[in-house]
Amino acid sequence: MAETEKTGIIYGINGPVIHLEGDPGFQMNEMVYVGEERLVGEVIGLTAEKTIIQVYEETSGIKPGQLVYGTGAPVSVTLAPGILSNIFDGIERPLSEIAKSGGHYINRGVNVDSLSPDKLWDTHITVKKGDYLLPGTIIAQVQETKAIVHKVMVPPSLEGYVLDVVNDGRYTIHDTLLTLQLSDGTEKPLTMTQKWPIRVPRPTAKRFPATCPLITGQRILDTLFPLAKGGTAAIPGGFGTGKTMTQHQIAKWSDADIIIYIGCGERGNEMTQVLEEFSQLIDPKSGNPLLDRTTLIANTSNMPVAAREASLYSGLTLAEYYRDMGYHVAIMADSTSRWAEALRELSGRLEEMPAEEGFPAYLASRLSAFYERAGMMQNLNGTEGSVSIIGAVSPQGGDFSEPVTQNTKRFVRCFWGLDKSLAYARHFPAINWLTSYSEYISDLAPWYTDHVDKRFIDYRNQIVSLMTQESSLMEIVKLIGADVLPDDQKLILEISRVIRVGFLQQNAFHKDDTCVSLEKQFKMMEVILYLYQRSRSLISMGMPMSVLKEDSIFDKVVSIKYDVPNDRLDLMKTYMEQIDQFYDNVVARNA
Repeated sequence: MAETEKTGIIYGINGPVIHLEGDPGFQMNEMVYVGEERLVGEVIGLTAEKTIIQVYEETSGIKPGQLVYGTGAPVSVTLAPGILSNIFDGIERPLSEIAKSGGHYINRGVNVDSLSPDKLWDTHITVKKGDYLLPGTIIAQVQETKAIVHKVMVPPSLEGYVLDVVNDGRYTIHDTLLTLQLSDGTEKPLTMTQKWPIRVPRPTAKRFPATCPLITGQRILDTLFPLAKGGTAAIPGGFGTGKTMTQHQIAKWSDADIIIYIGCGERGNEMTQVLEEFSQLIDPKSGNPLLDRTTLIANTSNMPVAAREASLYSGLTLAEYYRDMGYHVAIMADSTSRWAEALRELSGRLEEMPAEEGFPAYLASRLSAFYERAGMMQNLNGTEGSVSIIGAVSPQGGDFSEPVTQNTKRFVRCFWGLDKSLAYARHFPAINWLTSYSEYISDLAPWYTDHVDKRFIDYRNQIVSLMTQESSLMEIVKLIGADVLPDDQKLILEISRVIRVGFLQQNAFHKDDTCVSLEKQFKMMEVILYLYQRSRSLISMGMPMSVLKEDSIFDKVVSIKYDVPNDRLDLMKTYMEQIDQFYDNVVARNA
């Protein structure tokens, strides 16, 4: 890139924060190169006396008096074919390319192309000479991976007539595909590549309300606390409660078209696990490797702090780009707490006045700006797409009253609270059904009625009610034991155990239980509630609970999740027959 004349001189260095003397003419959020090694940085503060820059790399060895070079452009990501099945750092540098030149660790000042400039892509042109193109119009299609067709679009700020267009063929991302005549008569060549500033949301035509769920195959999420496509969810939990595992499960099995996985300040071995698992997994819908529809942004805990801040926005911009093509994208941000800690560190170095627990006063507005970029949208080209954000939160000591969890709670509509005591009892996913909630239930109820069964929401509410009753009965049981309870309450405890172990607990390593269709989820609820109904009528006849428990029917219903394969849902009928048989047997024995 040609250097502009604008340069500044360093006079102060404080970790990743660099102060320049005077005003060299840089703009706010402009990308700059710092020192002789040309480290990537961003302008974050401007006054007449000084300019403040945050550097996305390690700043040791930099001295006052060295130069800072402006680029004249904000920190942006390159948008073109080649993003999928790739792994980038926080500022979209491909780690595989960096490894070729610098080994296992990222060298400072390394400058590599985000996407391969030489790779040829089979391109199918979808417009012809003389067409009038509006912003966002799809001009070409490229088969990026086996699973995803990449749609090359007109940038959001351009429109005009096609003067000239190439034929179908193999082109690189920088080859001109067509020439556009703009309204002022200037000619603009268009390639496959767009640059977009990471802090600016990509424009859309219209935002839709939430009407369709993101189906994850995880029973407690799909049935009790569903997330809509284009929705926002938070997974808070202490260490070892299963945040990363829950996100992995959603990334593997959800019905999103594309997954953007952002490892933000997490341990390196977790990212390694994601890479290893995802490369082996086969997407159940298409039969292609799962990595074909996944992009990973790795910004692990040993990488510079400032780049964490950028990694979330980079991932978000990539997601919006694929949404503009008409895809449903899900973002896994693991974890937003580490991002908030990066904000806190930078804020401390800038000597800003701290707010609660040392976090900056603008923590809430930054979180809201991040989550607000999710949504189900009508794009500029008339297609529909969505970005769903699932952010993990790691509160210290599992304390949900700390600022990051509390502020996240304000901006997300789905809260999947992980519970330490459930995780220690080996109940996974360890989502606490009493503290978690989803505000999408009422919005999604019509969808469940139309696509699964009109009784779905009613059954779900019955299950929630039973689990709530169990919780209040357990208080009594802890004090005086279960023997003193009347039989109808003993039955609630037994049915709740069946729901807890047989429905809410799910085994990620069992081929039939790792991902369950909505139809099977509904049928499982139906069997459990039918057992409850029949048992209740026995108790109302005066049968004691001890007689009911002599039969193994409760354990049989628990094992449905393993015993009924996902492709043999007709077997559910036999359970209904067994429950009727159990009812008749008890009546006959105690008549």
